[in-house]
Amino acid sequence: MHFAVDEERLGDLLHPPRSAEGFRAWAKEQSTAKTDGDCFGLAIEALDTAEIVGAVGSHQADPRAGWFEYGVTMGAEHRRKGYAAEAVVTLLRFMFAERRYHKCEARVFAHNEASLALQHRLGFVEEGRLRDHVFLAGRHHDLVVMGMLADEFAQLHSMSEL
Repeated sequence: MHFAVDEERLGDLLHPPRSAEGFRAWAKEQSTAKTDGDCFGLAIEALDTAEIVGAVGSHQADPRAGWFEYGVTMGAEHRRKGYAAEAVVTLLRFMFAERRYHKCEARVFAHNEASLALQHRLGFVEEGRLRDHVFLAGRHHDLVVMGMLADEFAQLHSMSEL
């Protein structure tokens, strides 16, 4: 998937190089893998073309403590069209309203201004910055930890689809 390769260039996905065949094998394995509780990945599809334009998912979840972490990635040609925001709101609505989580966390590289702007538009607040936390392309980068509580989400977004 081309959007995953593009996202690696931004530094938000760190995977060793993989052949096209290796990526196809991984994608096939992922498509039939069982979900890990509340950790799952979903494709984002453009409804008008049925094209896969990105992915969204929850990567860690602690149901006992009531928090989960999410991530989103979009193909470069599909950014700034509202797909990511709509997919994230749908994911948050499900996790907060249906799965009854209390808090969502997102981790974003400090240099990824577009992703930080998306988090702020959705209602996330910066909770902290892990300085020089990730080594990428020959240097260290800060990682910004963003958070949103269920009641904050409910004030900004409908908890149910209308």
